[in-house]
Amino acid sequence: MKFSDLRSFNFTEIIGKGALLTATKQNGEINTMTVSWGTSGILWNKEVCTVFVRPQRYTFEFCEDGDTLTLSFFGEERKDTLAYCGTKTGRDVDKFEVCGLKYELKNGACIFDDAETTLVLKKLYADNLKSDCFYDEKPLSNYKSNDFHRAYTCEIIDVITK
Repeated sequence: MKFSDLRSFNFTEIIGKGALLTATKQNGEINTMTVSWGTSGILWNKEVCTVFVRPQRYTFEFCEDGDTLTLSFFGEERKDTLAYCGTKTGRDVDKFEVCGLKYELKNGACIFDDAETTLVLKKLYADNLKSDCFYDEKPLSNYKSNDFHRAYTCEIIDVITK
């Protein structure tokens, strides 16, 4: 199923509620974190989405190492999981075990058993946000430590719905 086939899927609305961004290293290790910022659309004649990760996040090194990411959207019953995965680091805890997240790896993509929708993503481009590229200075207040997000623009290569 292609992203454009999901007529009722409103990316802008659903990303704001939170999703799990999961990255797989080339050695098969995975880590996940909650994200609530992102964009989607058409770029380079491909269906894409862009997710943003700060360099100090543990998931960052996973995003850098592997080629595959997933963006998983859950129902209201996983609200606590999203809160937990957004405040705890995989350096210190096994988020999968603590939250009871069951998954399988398919071609390097982490597919959660109870995710309502999963976007399987292939990295196309990444770059850091830069202070001198902001036209509006208000968003700079998010970066008091100059820890600018890296934007990963990814092709949506599969959409899995349950």
